[in-house]
Amino acid sequence: MLLSLVLHTYSMRYFLPAAVMMGTAPTYVLAWGAWRLLSALLPARFYREVDDRLYTIYQSMVLFFFENYTGVQVIIYGDLPKNKENVIYLSNHQCTVDWIIADMLAIRQNALGHVRYVLKDGLKWLPLYGWYFSQHGGVYVKRSAKFNEKEMREKLRTQMKAETSMYLVIFPEGTRYNPEIPKVIADSQSFAEKEGLAVLKHVLTPRVKATHVAIDTMKDYLDAVYDVTVAYEGTVDHKGQRKLAPSMTEFLCKECPRVHIFIDRIELKDIPEEQMYMRRWLHERFEIKDKLLIEFYDAKDSKRRNKFPGKSVHSKLSLKKTLPSLLFLGGLTASMLLTESGRKLYVKTWIYGTLIGCLWVSIKP
Repeated sequence: MLLSLVLHTYSMRYFLPAAVMMGTAPTYVLAWGAWRLLSALLPARFYREVDDRLYTIYQSMVLFFFENYTGVQVIIYGDLPKNKENVIYLSNHQCTVDWIIADMLAIRQNALGHVRYVLKDGLKWLPLYGWYFSQHGGVYVKRSAKFNEKEMREKLRTQMKAETSMYLVIFPEGTRYNPEIPKVIADSQSFAEKEGLAVLKHVLTPRVKATHVAIDTMKDYLDAVYDVTVAYEGTVDHKGQRKLAPSMTEFLCKECPRVHIFIDRIELKDIPEEQMYMRRWLHERFEIKDKLLIEFYDAKDSKRRNKFPGKSVHSKLSLKKTLPSLLFLGGLTASMLLTESGRKLYVKTWIYGTLIGCLWVSIKP
């Protein structure tokens, strides 16, 4: 009985946040859909401006749970500008929480609504979310030979034509670094060795295609590239071996006490334009990430572990930036569910929104 109580208490840690975040999704989609219809005859930039504001509301609510609710300490190193910029954000990839890390940085620059992702193609089938990410300016890509460069360029050009503010998040490794799947890590290291590139320990060999297309297409539109390295405390076992990074569920259960984020702001002029040279440049950036992570996880001096070198700032997110969004979306959803007609509309939005979304992404990139 005591074990059941403990398990129940543990599950409630993530059940409530998950229920609120997913439960408000139909309300958000309805509000966005109404604006999409109203703005059909207006210039695209007007749609984008309001869409970004709506996205800020929803993601601020998400950050309430991932920062304020969990109490995680966010420790920032390097040079994160205070003001918003048009940027490409390149990061190592370990878990789904990495998506949220981009939000954590963007909200500190008042750029939360501008976050857009380059995502693997299979995620476009997510109910409601998959379709919306595409509408918000996200780009779905297939790996290797199936990568469609033309589609990605066209999508990005459309965003620039509409004067869309850009905070484009790319995970160049193409998949997550997972210590529990050593074959993926070994294959990545073998490929690097075969290509005459440095073998990496704590990150995978990066793929250059999406990064090159994004930078090449938007080189006159961007202000900078952010090279971001993320490490989660509590991801080393008693033998000193690296463990799997926390899932969203584990993160919401407060299993990660601190997240460390190192930002290096890079000027476009310092990045080679040719894909062949950019490939080597990107690998060199991941060599730097690897060295940072070796220091974080494997430093011989235990006092140097669990932190990156250099000055750091413990950055706490104010409730003023997140709580109003939670109350607004939560209240709107609750008021809808209080009436029979509202409940019917809510259910229909889940069902038909998912079906329309799947149909849309199947015929349009």
